[in-house]
Amino acid sequence: MKLSHLLLTISLVFLCQNIVAQNRFDVVFPRNQKERSEKCKTCFEVLQIKPKEVQFAVKRDGNNLYFEVNDKDWFNKLFHDEGAGIAIDIVTKDHYACSLDTVLNTQIRGRLTKPLYGSRLRKGLRPHGENSFRVHVGRVSDIEIKKPIEFNIMFLGNKNLCRYNLIYDLEAYPWDLLDMGMYLDTLTYSTRRIQAKSKDAFILKNKTLKFKIPFEKDKSEYSQEDIKPIYDSLRLTDYYIKTINIKAYASVEGSLERNMELQEQRANSIVAALQTFQQPTIETTVSSSENWVEFLNDIKGTKYESLNKLTKVQVKAKLAGGLSAPLEPVLERHRKAVLELELERKDKYKVMSEDVLLEKFHDALSTHDLEEAIVIQNSIFSKINSNAISPLYLGKMDIPKQAEFAKVLNKNASFLSTLDVRQGLNVYNELLELEKLVPDNAQVKYNIVALKIKIWRFNWQEIDDVKLKNQINALKNYGIDEALISRMLVNYHITKAERYMRKREYDKKDKSIAFINDHYQKFTLSDYDYLSLAQFFSYYANIDLSEELLKDKAKSIDVDEDLLYYYLNLTLVNKALTQDPDYRTILLNAYNMNHERFCKLFNSVADGGVTFQLLADAYLRATYCENCNN
Repeated sequence: MKLSHLLLTISLVFLCQNIVAQNRFDVVFPRNQKERSEKCKTCFEVLQIKPKEVQFAVKRDGNNLYFEVNDKDWFNKLFHDEGAGIAIDIVTKDHYACSLDTVLNTQIRGRLTKPLYGSRLRKGLRPHGENSFRVHVGRVSDIEIKKPIEFNIMFLGNKNLCRYNLIYDLEAYPWDLLDMGMYLDTLTYSTRRIQAKSKDAFILKNKTLKFKIPFEKDKSEYSQEDIKPIYDSLRLTDYYIKTINIKAYASVEGSLERNMELQEQRANSIVAALQTFQQPTIETTVSSSENWVEFLNDIKGTKYESLNKLTKVQVKAKLAGGLSAPLEPVLERHRKAVLELELERKDKYKVMSEDVLLEKFHDALSTHDLEEAIVIQNSIFSKINSNAISPLYLGKMDIPKQAEFAKVLNKNASFLSTLDVRQGLNVYNELLELEKLVPDNAQVKYNIVALKIKIWRFNWQEIDDVKLKNQINALKNYGIDEALISRMLVNYHITKAERYMRKREYDKKDKSIAFINDHYQKFTLSDYDYLSLAQFFSYYANIDLSEELLKDKAKSIDVDEDLLYYYLNLTLVNKALTQDPDYRTILLNAYNMNHERFCKLFNSVADGGVTFQLLADAYLRATYCENCNN
């Protein structure tokens, strides 16, 4: 499911202070909380009963500005009274220029459009696209349109400023059901990554292992002797190393340029040493950064904790000035590489032609040599995955419809569904026939339920959701692990939430989301699952659940970049968090991972940023101006 970016709002409240000379038209700024409560009572009531699923935004079309909303009834309630209105504050980024000593804290940040009220707003509202309505609310000048620009909303009651909404852009990712896998030889999961470079595929008996290798100070070369214990520990008799992902970390003392150069040399020497042990070329991905995360974490609670308040340049100066020696026991722990090795099963039939391979497969079945038949079947799957042969080849594999061959039949059918999700319904029906031969086979039953959940989610066939839930829970009677059942139940409620949302049954939708939030901790999530679930929570207006889901991941040094930046999207607008010293650790981690992406967060919404109005936060503005001003 591909989504556009999701526009969200932050509500700010202003009383009569710091008024500057902008044209305020007939807008009244309440002098105190009591006056504001009296004048804005009706406006507040309608805003407070707004379902969180109702969304609104200001969109620009050329020089014209439109207020857009996805619920016409709520809009008409909000602007029912003639004194209920709206005005747009047009803000340009130069209001926050780094050349300014301070940013003025004014009620109107830019230029105010002429307010519109009551009946004029209701009469002007027109359908716009699917489940969306809009009304014209102002124009942008030819000078403003040439600058980075954003649009804040002022809601008015009795012509008084009641609420000021700042719009920001939350980056959206596709989300899907959590990966339930399919039983082939063992439970087999998708190889999907958050930003996949190729189409989705499935791992066949692959293993992924992680190792940490410490670096000695100033050492960049690794020999076979250094690496051999790691290679030996893998016991690679049936597997070889297919890919290596290396994240190399330098301690923070010394120049950034030298640290990055050293890390690249270290990572490449590790790959070269491992490559000497096998013939197939190892695909490698290498990234490097300074280890600010663990440095700032490790000095907390020590006499060096005050370094947390300094800039990176100031910290490096302190270390160069003599602090590096007493801090060496800390710094030495930060020089390391994290290796993620993907192992692939060795294929003794790799060079065999497809015709000979098919003949051998049928011979193994005819002699009831199931073990050999499965080895050949895996080889065929591997060749299909690598595009050496067509998926149509599966149709040439003639497997007797007998209980003895249930495992081979299950694998062939289930593998087809991993190749093409659109085959899900056909494979589901094929597995139902297989279930008649082996009614107590746990793997077949698991695959049937996994496919049934997808069929229900995509509306491929009418499914009784109560019976489906009972089938999921019944899997425990066949030895299926409770964690796998919990994952299926979370997917069940993801689909329920989507259906409740379409029906506008918000209370029921919230109950499904509560179930998801209470149960996802019961099983392991992949990085793709984390981001998918966080995006699901956010899309259904549960930002707090997304933050809670990702906060621990965001603090780890080996966090996936997209997860980290998604967490920043969620939290940069939370001033309580940005003032927390721990948040600085997260910001520096993000900047070190991807400088360009970090600075882009502070672009205008239209230019791919969260909002440049984040720079109203003094700490974020200082961080931005230090690292991104050029």
